Amino acid sequence: MRKLLILALVGLAAQLVDGALGMAYGLTSSTLLLLVGVAPAAASASVHLAEMGTTLAAGVAHWRFGNVDWRVVGRIAVPGALGAFAGATFLSSISTAAAAPWMAGILFTLGAYLLVRFSRPLRTDRRGGRLRSRFLSPLGLVAGFVDATGGGGWGPVATPALLVSGRMEPRRVIGSVDTSEFLVAAAASVGFLIGLGSEGFLLPMVGALLVGGLIAAPVAAWLVRIVPAQLLGAAIGGVIVLTNARVLMRSADLGGAVPPTVYVLLAAGWVVALTLAVRALRRTRRARAVAAAALAEPTTTLDADRTPAAAGVTHH
Repeated sequence: MRKLLILALVGLAAQLVDGALGMAYGLTSSTLLLLVGVAPAAASASVHLAEMGTTLAAGVAHWRFGNVDWRVVGRIAVPGALGAFAGATFLSSISTAAAAPWMAGILFTLGAYLLVRFSRPLRTDRRGGRLRSRFLSPLGLVAGFVDATGGGGWGPVATPALLVSGRMEPRRVIGSVDTSEFLVAAAASVGFLIGLGSEGFLLPMVGALLVGGLIAAPVAAWLVRIVPAQLLGAAIGGVIVLTNARVLMRSADLGGAVPPTVYVLLAAGWVVALTLAVRALRRTRRARAVAAAALAEPTTTLDADRTPAAAGVTHH
């Protein structure tokens, strides 16, 4: 019972992160499950099965709010599902000893990416044109494979690539990626079912993750208004990097002064990333304030021009 409660808290924490960033449910869940000793393949399998529930709910919500570009979903979800199935089959076929450093390496890389991405201002400008299949299909294939073998990564890989393209509104990027993730999670689950059998899914674990995620969903909607995504992304990236660095160093049998030195360097990098994130957030807020003032200025001038004195009206 105690373990299930911990897993529910893991699901809750992961959904809080995902709700605030629009990504990283699987990334956070898998990292925390590895930390408590769950085997890599079982962790990824259980996370993906739980994600079928969370992504379905997220997809329906995004569809109702008009945040989904179905053309993009169709062209990224199918290759993503193929990549996820291949990744699940690959992860199921290797030993736990080999899977642990592989999965930790992917999670470490994605965590470092979050640190870099959220330590600088996020791009908001848009360019004309439509996203083509020759871009979406390879992106989906790679993101799906990384997602299944790493226990997460669909959002961190697919979302930034679509945002950088500058051809979609951010809300439609997040909505389309979240909606397509249902098919990716389903394909990964089928791959794990074939590779591991039904015993590869720890159903109590799946239920606990799902319950925690559903409880956190409304809280995440409140959290996103309180905690800036810029800071939360950098903070979570540091946690993921430090946690998976521990697994990698254990797998490499590094001892002596090496682990403390590595931890100090990673912690210093984390502090730098957080500092840069704060500066980027302040610059963004100042830019928004200047833009808002510029928009309000014509209205103020127009109101002044409409005064009786300015219109040449005299009173007798």
